[in-house]
Amino acid sequence: MLIPSIDLQAGQVVQLIQGKKLAVKSDDLEGWITRFAKFPKVQLIDLDAAMDSGNNNSLVQQAAHKLRCRVGGGIRSVDRALEVLSYGATAVIVSSALFRDGLPDLVFAKSLAEAIGSERIIGAVDSKGGRVVIRGWTEPVGVTAIQAVKALEPYCGEFLYTHVDREGLMKGTDIEAVTAVSAATSRPITAAGGITTRQEIDILDAAGIDAVVGMAIYTGNLEIEAP
Repeated sequence: MLIPSIDLQAGQVVQLIQGKKLAVKSDDLEGWITRFAKFPKVQLIDLDAAMDSGNNNSLVQQAAHKLRCRVGGGIRSVDRALEVLSYGATAVIVSSALFRDGLPDLVFAKSLAEAIGSERIIGAVDSKGGRVVIRGWTEPVGVTAIQAVKALEPYCGEFLYTHVDREGLMKGTDIEAVTAVSAATSRPITAAGGITTRQEIDILDAAGIDAVVGMAIYTGNLEIEAP
């Protein structure tokens, strides 16, 4: 399944290359909400919250009220997770808070699962250079994505694997890396990072893996229709 993404920064919908260089920006959030309204899943990331440099709460609320959104960015506590779910989010995407001192933080993961239910937690195991990266992809930790999903599986209903090395480049993702992570866990996997073509989406779908697509949609390189 194709999952369109909405990234928010400084009050606008954006697409970044490698999480840094601005490539696309739009102040028409409502237009994108309308375009994605028939999709059963939409990924919404507050980049400012992820970098602890503010938030786009009003826009997150606007989108989560109208779309079936999984929401990430700055989910660092049980209270914040509950707040985002109260906006209408179907699940929260948790990244940095699942790691402490370079390793999976199983204490926090367990407390979050007990508070909101593991089925509403999507663990983000974003990988760059073979290691999980956190804090807006700026800080590597001491485990691989495969090691992370094995440790966190009891507390997460799903995992989001972003192949950061390919993110925003529209040169295709690393199918082998994605499927290796999928094989390491019994939980569903959603893949992101460089996914550009319908062929890639179909290959992933055949393996039971959903595909998050951003840049290819916003630049018009990939035409989309709701399933």
